[in-house]
This record gives sequence, structure tokens and C-alpha cells, in this order.
Amino acid sequence: MSRNRSEVPEAKGALDKFKYEVANELGVPLKQGYNGDLTSYQNGSVGGYMVKKMIAEQEKLMAGK
Repeated sequence: MSRNRSEVPEAKGALDKFKYEVANELGVPLKQGYNGDLTSYQNGSVGGYMVKKMIAEQEKLMAGK
């Protein structure tokens, strides 16, 4: 099983855009293509913050706000 597959393939573009927005907010110099020069911490912070924001948004939706 591929680790980089989306449950909803149609959302890939939106998730990519979201990833770059989060990286920009955090000051991580994420660019198109190869990013092997970034540290594990930098990459992990982008993914972790994406999850945190998605959970917060879903909680708002579930609470009816």
C-alpha cells in the first residue's frame, strides 16, 4: 500500500495547496519537486500542523459552527 495515496483522489490538488499554505505559515521553505534538503523536523511540522488544522475544522463542523 502506498503511503502517499489519498482516500479521495479528487482532493489531491486541494491538499497540495493546503500543504504549501501551511509550510508558508510555518516558515518552512517547501518548494515544488525535491525537498530532500529539509530536515525531518521541518517536514513533520508541516504534516502535523496540517492534521491539527483539519481536526479543528472538522470539530467546528461537528459542533455546528
